[in-house]
Amino acid sequence: MDWVGLELDAKAATPLYLQLCNGLSDLMVDGKLQPGDQLPSERKLAEQLSVSRTTAVNAYHELEARGLVRSYIGRGTFVSSRPERMGAHFAWRGKVTEAVQQSLDMSIRSLIELDAADTISFGAGQPNLESFPIERYQALSDHILTNYPRAALGFLPTEGHPHLREVLAKREGVRPEEILVVTGTQQALDLISRCLLSQHDSVVLDWPGYVGAIQSFRFAGAHLCGWDFANGDLDELEDIFLKKRPKLLYINPTFQNPTGATLPLEARQGIIQLARSYRVPIVEDEAYRDMYFSEPPPPTLKDLEGTGLVIHLRTFSKTLAPGVRLGYVVADEAIIDQLSLVKAQSDLFNPGLSQLCIAALVDEGDYDKNLQCMRSSHLQRARIMEKSLKEYLPTNSLHWQSPKGGLYLWGHLRDVEAQALQQAAARHGVSFASGEKFFPDKSGKRSMRLVYSSTSQQRIVEGVKRIAAAYAEVQK
Repeated sequence: MDWVGLELDAKAATPLYLQLCNGLSDLMVDGKLQPGDQLPSERKLAEQLSVSRTTAVNAYHELEARGLVRSYIGRGTFVSSRPERMGAHFAWRGKVTEAVQQSLDMSIRSLIELDAADTISFGAGQPNLESFPIERYQALSDHILTNYPRAALGFLPTEGHPHLREVLAKREGVRPEEILVVTGTQQALDLISRCLLSQHDSVVLDWPGYVGAIQSFRFAGAHLCGWDFANGDLDELEDIFLKKRPKLLYINPTFQNPTGATLPLEARQGIIQLARSYRVPIVEDEAYRDMYFSEPPPPTLKDLEGTGLVIHLRTFSKTLAPGVRLGYVVADEAIIDQLSLVKAQSDLFNPGLSQLCIAALVDEGDYDKNLQCMRSSHLQRARIMEKSLKEYLPTNSLHWQSPKGGLYLWGHLRDVEAQALQQAAARHGVSFASGEKFFPDKSGKRSMRLVYSSTSQQRIVEGVKRIAAAYAEVQK
């Protein structure tokens, strides 16, 4: 970003700090600064613009007062929102509580925002929607509404429709009382945070890791401790347990978001031993478990542990369609009961029609048939993306591990920063997620996540060509 391009007039009636504030706000309106982008430090910005540091500090304070940026001690200042539309009747941002202003950011929303029609998106983590059994889902909806309208449209238990709980319990090898139906992984994490975490509790996460988990635990006021997932060093994890005495461990062990990596059996067994020794509950997010290409992954932590120490999360958003908005929690009945009580405070129950449709798809085998179709299409798209990256990007400019399942390709850039490439790629009509979103400390500046699963093979090739053009632009 060329901050020097901001025009400031020391002779103007408007104070310099307001000119700077308005200039940065205009960059947000124009889309040159996006939610989640990091601004330079006050000192660095002041040097680049030849103004006093006080001017830069006051400009940032004004932007924060408007709800446009958020500052974090030790991390820096980040764009948190876009300016209010022109003619807004009331400045609601000024009424938002301090806790919300300090805890929430736009990272997860920016990942799922709808792109323009001419944009090729490698950003949003969703499966191939072309394989969704639309006709079957329509037929089930009609049948259920015609024959079981009260079951589909009436009040339901907060824990989930009894029939769906029975179907899921049979699939997971547990009792229905150990199943809680939720709208997806994000709601499950919110419930866990509200139920188990207090201000300043420590939570260990794998990172780079899921943006939604980072945000949920941070909003609960927890102190986040990172465990290097790629290295899988159990001695490091034990050292964290010993020093931080965490309230829980969150881990996405299979085809992880964003790296696509999978923990081997030995690492899973070691994690369980440590969790038992230090009495640390495990939140196991298995959103991508069923999306393997050839070989099924190792057993889940829940199955290996067996005593109820693990809260196991699953979702249909990554294996069927995000719009279904259904997932489930598998855990000991005692914690399921507590999570249900918390859930009822804001979400009394999930829609009955979608629950009954999913129950039928799972129970009658349609869901597993759809999984097989998705695995095949995802494998083809992953290999097309890898082939295109090798063909169109300069040699050794991007390094990655070949995906064996899931939705993601995680790459490391050799000589450019991902955020600069992301901004250039947007001008070329292609989007992806830059790596710092997946680190609480905004590391990963040369990492990027590409989603191959939701884009056709032809558009994958075209999208990679556009990234290559953007790469050449940034290199210059």
